[in-house]
Amino acid sequence: MAVYVGMLRLGRLCAGSSGVLGARAALSRSWQEARLQGVRFLSSSPYSSREVDRMVSTPIGGLSYVQGCTKKHLNSKTVGQCLETTAQRVPEREALVVLHEDVRLTFAQLKEEVDKAASGLLSIGLCKGDRLGMWGPNSYAWVLMQLATAQAGIILVSVNPAYQAMELEYVLKKVGCKALVFPKQFKTQQYYNVLKQICPEVENAQPGALKSQRLPDLTTVISVDAPLPGTLLLDEVVAAGSTRQHLDQLQYNQQFLSCHDPINIQFTSGTTGSPKGATLSHYNIVNNSNILGERLKLHEKTPEQLRMILPNPLYHCLGSVAGTMMCLMYGATLILASPIFNGKKALEAISRERGTFLYGTPTMFVDILNQPDFSSYDISTMCGGVIAGSPAPPELIRAIINKINMKDLVVAYGTTENSPVTFAHFPEDTVEQKAESVGRIMPHTEARIMNMEAGTLAKLNTPGELCIRGYCVMLGYWGEPQKTEEAVDQDKWYWTGDVATMNEQGFCKIVGRSKDMIIRGGENIYPAELEDFFHTHPKVQEVQVVGVKDDRMGEEICACIRLKDGEETTVEEIKAFCKGKISHFKIPKYIVFVTNYPLTISGKIQKFKLREQMERHLNL
Repeated sequence: MAVYVGMLRLGRLCAGSSGVLGARAALSRSWQEARLQGVRFLSSSPYSSREVDRMVSTPIGGLSYVQGCTKKHLNSKTVGQCLETTAQRVPEREALVVLHEDVRLTFAQLKEEVDKAASGLLSIGLCKGDRLGMWGPNSYAWVLMQLATAQAGIILVSVNPAYQAMELEYVLKKVGCKALVFPKQFKTQQYYNVLKQICPEVENAQPGALKSQRLPDLTTVISVDAPLPGTLLLDEVVAAGSTRQHLDQLQYNQQFLSCHDPINIQFTSGTTGSPKGATLSHYNIVNNSNILGERLKLHEKTPEQLRMILPNPLYHCLGSVAGTMMCLMYGATLILASPIFNGKKALEAISRERGTFLYGTPTMFVDILNQPDFSSYDISTMCGGVIAGSPAPPELIRAIINKINMKDLVVAYGTTENSPVTFAHFPEDTVEQKAESVGRIMPHTEARIMNMEAGTLAKLNTPGELCIRGYCVMLGYWGEPQKTEEAVDQDKWYWTGDVATMNEQGFCKIVGRSKDMIIRGGENIYPAELEDFFHTHPKVQEVQVVGVKDDRMGEEICACIRLKDGEETTVEEIKAFCKGKISHFKIPKYIVFVTNYPLTISGKIQKFKLREQMERHLNL
């Protein structure tokens, strides 16, 4: 999940200029001097009370650079080795509960099923390094495929369940997916029918031997829940992997896996509107989940206190890493309340399953708090959780802590490209600190804030572009070395495009982001992608897409459309044009027909002024 991140490199369009490159060279000295200083015991901080043995870094010399604690070693295990360790340590503890599918597995049972599924994937001809797309809402099959692909050395491609044919074709082609797994349908999304639009050959194909003109790499289509022409059933694949011969083959293959192998491709849009496949390794996500769990003090909890309610989508980085992986690392129970977020189902899960930790975006928490029968649920077991995905208003943080009993709530910040979490609070940080920042740097991670005009490290409490370096930085964008170089410089700093400040205690505050990006309920939406799409409408002359404020979603999409001379259309017609072609969450809530746009003297459109105009026009 691109957890509240913009991808526009502020001031980097001229990255070849001597100013910025020279600044980078000069910076290497200042941050090296800074990195060995400013480390102190957290217990000496006025912002903590109980931790005696944990260290936290603070900036020194008045500059916005900080390096996280490196006291504990990073973990070099693969995901499969982590699952094996936990299954041996707590075999009978509940590992996974999927309420809407009535699934309940212990760690020993989960390990057995994952082994069979991994073995089955290899038995049908998939090999280490092949890409498998998982396309669908939260389910047992999603978790099974996430862990089985890792176990087999296959790279999981997280496909947004709302993708329509055009979007699906783009991502499958981009990474050369060999296999695709999906349910027959969810609500109005008919997955098999959408696939047929770009791959009509599937209907007459021999299962596992598909030959597609538009998707030449795709050979294997696996249906989760219904026998469909040209597909294998997931149950059949798992059954095929349960033979001794295939399980032995899996065990043999595992000795050739490395923690630095790619394990997951997560798509994140760029400012050009073309999604890029951020590629993460075992090392990235094993350590990020382990470090976040330590920040949440999961190692101090009893089994009864390790029950995680996850409403976030598994195809987002936060769901798959801070959800699935963190539970696996700490022997916590992962509880999926519903296929997609549902505030009522989340509360029911807390009450029925005695949930202790809850994840969510600000929008999700608003919905949970606003359930009409909120007070009727037993939330007495709740103690903490994570809020991430977009900026959270201070009053919302306070309401979550006070009304849902989440005193150990932490605000987390990060990006898909950083596996994802790079800043988070300590549970004992004050309500004010949680309401006014995204916390402090995570261990084994460096952060700096760059004054892009001067090309130097920004002073404390001064805004600049946030850059991240460390184990968490992705392997790169799949098949896009140039875009990788634009995002990650020669010194391995990842440039987030987010504008941030850092204070004397090392608390980071996100004060802005790529101006173009819209964050709607935790989903990153790039206007350029939608503008390109609307230009395919025969009546549209020009379109500008902006985000306008919204109490529930944070931002909503507003398309400002200029029609061709003599043309007429309606809001309803434009929205109907979108349906089935772009994901439902990208369809603008507001369509406004305009005759002109606010321009600079040089003729460039001023989107911030357009946004202000639209908010006034819509009485927001």
